[in-house]
Amino acid sequence: MIYGVYDLVGDCNICSIVSHFSHLAPKAAKIRRFPPRVTHPIVVMAGPIRMNPTRTCTFLLALLLTCSIGSLAQDNEKSASPTNQSTPAATSVTPSGQKAPDKAAAYYHFAMAHIFEEMVSMYGRADYANKAIDEYRLAIENDPTSDYLNAGLAELYARTGRIKDAVLEAQDILKRDGNNLEAHRLLGRIYLRSLGDMQAGTQSQEILKLAIEQYEQIIRLDPKSVEDHLLLGRLYRLNNDLVKAENEFKTAVQIQPDSEEAVTALSILYNEEGDTSRALAVLNAFPEGARSAKLYSALGYTYEQNKAYKKAIEAYQKSVDLDHDNLDSVRGLAQNLMNDNQPDAALVQYKVIAEADPSDAQTYMRMAEIYRRNGKLDEAHECLKKATAVVPESLELKYNMAVIEEAQGKYDDSIALLKQLLEKTDHTNGEYDTSEKNNRAIFIERLGTVYREANKPQLAVDTFRRMFDLGDDNAIRGYQQIIETYRDQKQWQLATTTAEEAAKKYPSDRQLQMVAASQRADLGNPGPAIEQVKSMLKGTPDDREIYIALAQMYSRTREWPQAEANINKALELSTKQEDKDYATFVAGSIYERQKKYELAEESFHKVIANDPKNAQALNYLGYMMADRGTRLEDALGYIRRAVALDPQNGAYLDSLGWVYYRMGNYELAEENLRRASEKIGSDPTVQAHLGDLYQKTGHLKLATTHWQRAIEEWNKTVPAEVDTDEVAKVQKDLESAKVKLAKQTGTKE
Repeated sequence: MIYGVYDLVGDCNICSIVSHFSHLAPKAAKIRRFPPRVTHPIVVMAGPIRMNPTRTCTFLLALLLTCSIGSLAQDNEKSASPTNQSTPAATSVTPSGQKAPDKAAAYYHFAMAHIFEEMVSMYGRADYANKAIDEYRLAIENDPTSDYLNAGLAELYARTGRIKDAVLEAQDILKRDGNNLEAHRLLGRIYLRSLGDMQAGTQSQEILKLAIEQYEQIIRLDPKSVEDHLLLGRLYRLNNDLVKAENEFKTAVQIQPDSEEAVTALSILYNEEGDTSRALAVLNAFPEGARSAKLYSALGYTYEQNKAYKKAIEAYQKSVDLDHDNLDSVRGLAQNLMNDNQPDAALVQYKVIAEADPSDAQTYMRMAEIYRRNGKLDEAHECLKKATAVVPESLELKYNMAVIEEAQGKYDDSIALLKQLLEKTDHTNGEYDTSEKNNRAIFIERLGTVYREANKPQLAVDTFRRMFDLGDDNAIRGYQQIIETYRDQKQWQLATTTAEEAAKKYPSDRQLQMVAASQRADLGNPGPAIEQVKSMLKGTPDDREIYIALAQMYSRTREWPQAEANINKALELSTKQEDKDYATFVAGSIYERQKKYELAEESFHKVIANDPKNAQALNYLGYMMADRGTRLEDALGYIRRAVALDPQNGAYLDSLGWVYYRMGNYELAEENLRRASEKIGSDPTVQAHLGDLYQKTGHLKLATTHWQRAIEEWNKTVPAEVDTDEVAKVQKDLESAKVKLAKQTGTKE
């Protein structure tokens, strides 16, 4: 899909495992954690080390002094045993005939190996790495049973990219001593690193099993190691063995209850299992005074998954307060402000992110979306330009740019961008995976919508039909858009035929069944249609949509008591704020059609109080007040806000023209009514308003033209959408104007 998603925890896959483990410190100093692998082994060793030259030189001098002492000891042995002049130390033989370990020589070569390792870190020369390996080998020759030396060599092999040699060396140690903890740890880390370098597949699963085997041995030998329990838990999680993963995380929490890492890991696992309640219980049990930015971030994410957005905001805010530089927490805060319908507050946070990380294209796109919703299209366009500099080939970015072009009325530019997206995602064989189908459906649906707004209805219909081959859900949306396009064009029979076709093809889709029933009701057969919709009621919270559909159907047949009763039932079943707002808006429209203006105004004010940027409610309230000629300044304010949010909406432009007409500002009235007519010229109300305007300004002939057009459009409209009182008024004005024009013509003759 084209969504930009800001998850604290993504899918647990092979490539992400290293990022989960990288924060853990090495358990012991004997075997050092090697840095991330890069191409050249010298870069591997030198890259992450930052050394103080003075301290390093002092350290080397100390080592050289130690080595000198070792050499002196060897010289003394030489003097005491003149028969052995060719070896660093005297050769002694055990009763079994094996050479006895020479600890002094072994230590001497180990010290030299360590010096060369440090020199590699300082100077980055490959020959020093080879010399270090040679010295380790000489040390082992003098003390072949030393696991410490063998482990050091294995670690050096690993650090320099000689993984096979490292594995063999560690395995040799385990053959001699299966309980050697450090050898198990080294093998575990090697397998762990190998997982991060592999793509998912059979081989990666084999390496995963080897890593699990090593860490199972590690926790057997060191059962109190929190870090190793966490590592093993994450490996189990990667292997989809969630029960074992949970046990390891729980063990880590039991060993160290104040381990934030253990608590967070357990909560993440519960979130992935969809058990947000247990995740919250684990996180909230952690002492509040000991919580860090990371834990608050995990808590915010968990509240977000639980759709408790206000609590998520609170947690993310605490995380940001503790660590201002943690942009992931700022992103979480911004996202949940959006979820809680606080776009302006979210914009403030997105600006912080953009300033700190100018390469974050997703942030620019989210800022653009907020600006677009606020009607600030130039600012939105500017944000998208900045994102383009970062990810010029992003499909999501090009799509958002097309949406902005559409909002600015640049339909040709928007169409061109959407066509480019479809060409770029086209497969010649016509085969697409689910994600590709959904993306193409979004592009196609938007393209059809732009065609419809550009008054190209047939192109819109043809475009929407392309959604039929992209899966059932996309096909259903395609049918709904085609029905809407036919209704806009007053092609009622085509709309009904299409609705019946869709309902027959998808009998289990409740929305399509209700649309088909509504179409039949509009064509003059409301009784059976309403009964069909009633039969869908199941006595569950899902009945909300059915009650709304019934309320609208009763409203269109002017059965007001039934309409009010059903919308009130829908309100009772509405739990989400957005659902309550929509049901309240429908209730307001039902009251307005009955001329219950006070109740209608109260309903619209409720919606606007909860959602100040609800353009539909702002427009409806403003138009209702303008049409009655009451509180015109307030009406103008509401309508202006609606137009700012959707400047290309023909209905809003008509409202704006009409309120200017009522205020006596005929110039602005004409400007906006003409713009409305260009966009929705088949709307009889727009034509009637133009007729009234031209009559008022003394252009009687133009007035009759528009009134006549209004009557013609009403005659094409189904009875459910006709206000008979309004038609009668326009008809009377038209007849009167014709008489006046006839008299004027007779007088001239």
